[in-house]
Amino acid sequence: MDFYWFTYYCPQSLNMKRGAVLRRAWHGLQQEFRPLLQLAGPVVLAEVGWMSMGLVDTIMVGRVSPEALGAVGVGGTVCFTVALFGIGLLLGLDYTVAHALGAGHTDDAHRWLIQALYVAFIAAVPGMAIVWWGMPLLSLIGVRAEVLDQAILYGRALSWSLFPLFVLTAVRRYLQAFGLVRAVSLAVISANVINAAGNWMLVFGHLGFRAMGAEGSGWATCISRIYMALCLIGYVLMSAYRNGTGLLQTSLRPDGARIKRLIVLGLPAATQMALECGVFATATALAGRLESVALAAHQIALNAASFTFMVPLGISSAGAVRVGQAMGRRDIAGAERSGWTALALGAVFMVCAGAAFVFFPAAIIRLFTPDRAVIATGAALLLVAALFQLFDGVQVVATGVLRGSGDTRTPMLSNLVGHWLLGVPIGYALCFHWRWGVTGLWVGLCVGLVAVAIALLWVWALRVRVLAGEFRAREWSAHEAERAT
Repeated sequence: MDFYWFTYYCPQSLNMKRGAVLRRAWHGLQQEFRPLLQLAGPVVLAEVGWMSMGLVDTIMVGRVSPEALGAVGVGGTVCFTVALFGIGLLLGLDYTVAHALGAGHTDDAHRWLIQALYVAFIAAVPGMAIVWWGMPLLSLIGVRAEVLDQAILYGRALSWSLFPLFVLTAVRRYLQAFGLVRAVSLAVISANVINAAGNWMLVFGHLGFRAMGAEGSGWATCISRIYMALCLIGYVLMSAYRNGTGLLQTSLRPDGARIKRLIVLGLPAATQMALECGVFATATALAGRLESVALAAHQIALNAASFTFMVPLGISSAGAVRVGQAMGRRDIAGAERSGWTALALGAVFMVCAGAAFVFFPAAIIRLFTPDRAVIATGAALLLVAALFQLFDGVQVVATGVLRGSGDTRTPMLSNLVGHWLLGVPIGYALCFHWRWGVTGLWVGLCVGLVAVAIALLWVWALRVRVLAGEFRAREWSAHEAERAT
């Protein structure tokens, strides 16, 4: 009888439990998919539009020379790493503003925005100093002079946009938490037009301007970022005046406690982003030791992979907001549902992106350059990029949903171990010792991304269980205290 029960009823019970879990997961996906997509759609559009500026820079400068293209790659990657650190310091807004709104404290959300502007200034000053005096030091790792000279000019032009970029980031995170994301999309789209026109005039010397090559591209992007910051500041002030949100009555005085809280939350996120982007910056700098064709192919493939990355990055931001709002409402089940839905959405897109890299690699590279040698090398790199698309999407969305739950340290530690202790050494060894060239660098990047994605996915699954247990314990304690009185 016991054997009969074990062989028949136990599998039936397991199947029933498994079916219940699947039905609950499907119901949760249906419930969360629409609100997440409504928020993520415009955010993704903004991220894609943001990345399009870099693509336009690459396409325009790619018509000048391989050296100019390599300069944009080296200078842009260094500036992007510095910028990401400042942006990361402001990512605490994803938690603080969303959490305040979820708890119904709108005035508190306004105060977080004001203090974030002080953080933006704190981050911009050392960021500019690093770009101006740090980039010439790239000669010490072997970046060739004809590339480095143009990269310095490009980077210094771009550095003037750091403070407007950080202000733009703070205002954008604030608007995303309120669900006001259309203005961000419109600002980014129109800024792309300005950037394209600026590149056409300043890179090639049209309409009476001097042909500045890579440096001109940097100034075009700088002007576009200033324009975006002014647009969003104007929109927030106008909306506050018309709707009486209370923002205009919020004190402008610096609040040390709030600034410290933003930095404490944002510093691990900033470190994580700098570590992640620094890996690609290091790969670009190491590629600068190779021939111009390899560096140009690396830059183009990196732009293509970064373009697809913008979609899960936008989903990550939306997931952070949804999880943060649910946490503010003390809705742990809702936070879990939002996180898993965001992860599923990001994974599905990146699988499709990887398929495009597999089937159309040469066609994608040909959009950037007509050089046959660069096309051949770049197509090989896209095949490697196809392997890590899924893992790249999973790790960035997991980073966002963990940030929405208030955890910014785990992604930092995962990136430190996965990229710097695993990916970079493997890539360096394959490139220079095993003579795989730039493809070896990309294999190392792939290994690092796989490790980070697996770690963060496991941590998210564990974290929602821990949060649910803590929440139930608090409820039980409150219930027992109520009974005692």
